Amino acid sequence: MSQEQGIVREFVDEIDPLVFGFGILTAVTFLGYVLLVGPDQAGTTMEAINDWLWTNFSWFYLWAMLIFVGFTTFLIFGPWGKIKLGPPDAEPRHDFLTYFAMFFSAGIAAGIVFWGPAEAIFHYGSGTPLAGADSPAKQRMLGSLQYTFFHWGISAWAAYLIVGVPIGYFAHKKGAPFKFSTVIAPIVGVENLDDSYFARLVDLIAVFGTMGGIATSLGFIGQQLLMGMDYQFGSVRTPSASASALPLDIFGVQLGDLGIILVIIGVTTVFTLSVISGVEKGIKRLSQLNVIVFVSLGVLVFFIGIYNGMASFVLNLGTQAVGQYFNQFIKMSLFTGAATDSSFLGSWTIFYWAWWFSWAPFSGIFLARISYGRTIREVTFVGVIATTLATVPWFLVIGGMSMRMQQLGQADILGVLANYGGNEAVSGYPLFGALPAGALLSGLFFLLVITFFVTSADSSTLGIAMLTTGGEENPSELNRLIWGVLQGLVAAVLIVIGGTNALQQAAIITGGPVAIIGLIGVYGMVKEFSSFKGRVLVQEGASIRDDDTLLGGRSSSGGGTSGAASVRPAESDEDD
Repeated sequence: MSQEQGIVREFVDEIDPLVFGFGILTAVTFLGYVLLVGPDQAGTTMEAINDWLWTNFSWFYLWAMLIFVGFTTFLIFGPWGKIKLGPPDAEPRHDFLTYFAMFFSAGIAAGIVFWGPAEAIFHYGSGTPLAGADSPAKQRMLGSLQYTFFHWGISAWAAYLIVGVPIGYFAHKKGAPFKFSTVIAPIVGVENLDDSYFARLVDLIAVFGTMGGIATSLGFIGQQLLMGMDYQFGSVRTPSASASALPLDIFGVQLGDLGIILVIIGVTTVFTLSVISGVEKGIKRLSQLNVIVFVSLGVLVFFIGIYNGMASFVLNLGTQAVGQYFNQFIKMSLFTGAATDSSFLGSWTIFYWAWWFSWAPFSGIFLARISYGRTIREVTFVGVIATTLATVPWFLVIGGMSMRMQQLGQADILGVLANYGGNEAVSGYPLFGALPAGALLSGLFFLLVITFFVTSADSSTLGIAMLTTGGEENPSELNRLIWGVLQGLVAAVLIVIGGTNALQQAAIITGGPVAIIGLIGVYGMVKEFSSFKGRVLVQEGASIRDDDTLLGGRSSSGGGTSGAASVRPAESDEDD
């Protein structure tokens, strides 16, 4: 009993009552709203708000993302990249591959799995601004891959870095808390983060976005699992407007609400136990497993492509798509459809940008949490370049194969999507099922969905626990347990009543405010790091260890002739 009282006391002492209470109240209120007006009406209302936002403010989303990309590029190649997140003698806590695996798994979630075969094939069927639906097949395929790279490439990851870099710098360098409002520390002051009304508002926005993002994903992952089982073991479906609705047919048995809830409980239990066990024991090991399965599945599909003669076509197509992606990056980044049709922009690009913005608070906090001892250049390289180098080949191989097999009539992926109401969750199963070793590939695909989701749910639960404790680096187990269970409960209820679309739309609405905070964060980083510029460029002969790092994050034992200065002016080195 004494131990239990100690756990409860630790939880009570660490929480921020306002932020924690707002998170709980938000979850309960939203569920009540959906139940009161009905999931369809709630989804329609939220979708109407989003439509109004992208119709009137698409220019803002596009410019904000392009600014984030430009700034992170400067951090990689500019003098501020030499700044270390921590004192001069700080050493990274994780090796390079583990560090990459944890952030990659946290930031991309299970979306990369089912959108791998789905997005390109959707664009292939309906066309893009680069190639309309009536364009020749190969032209549509090229444009489809190019836009897929655009939506999942550099831009997506840059949004996370705008949050992760300032939080990591102020937390590891100046003792600031691990919470979203730390982004605005240069504006309100580190010492005022707990008292500033603006800082509290920023944290409340982050809690809402984080809860909405992860609960929605948990709902989608439940649908992914259930629909995968339905496709593999259920009866053949015929196209209908409600074909994606639950309950589903598993082995000829209608899976009711109880079965759905049990699936969600199972997934929630896995990621909750993982996050309770901590970064080292749970998140780290699952992230490593996740990347191993991810690489294995991609490599297997590629070699099967060589075997069935598709690899050359897919590589040629993908190579040209990568070239056009970089060549037309600015054009695509600022395309609003003002002179043509802007519906594609709202349905895809602005939707994605808002989604990445809404996920940025918890992904950025998690990135900051694991980046101790690394330089800004290392963090941005891993967070933008390395992650993009991992996502582009995946979409190139999986997306290219799905379109090629659809074109040749070897797999009717578009037909299966139609039978399931256009739900992307089933897109991988007809693709992998039509390939040699289809059962093995489908099994790995199914496993990858779970491992990707669990690792991203781990990081988000840790992130929201840190937010609601005022930025504690290691929130109590009880706090993490509460948020894991609550998010699973919200997802289970919403998936049963059909309210996941409403929650998704509500979470995306927070993307706009987060982007505004991100722009303020860019200004704050410029303001904070400007005093460092002179020391990097002028005092190149100074022997300072901040720059004595390699890509793997280990300090070199050589001289400091290329060493960068401490982040603050020379007289503040001793304060570190």
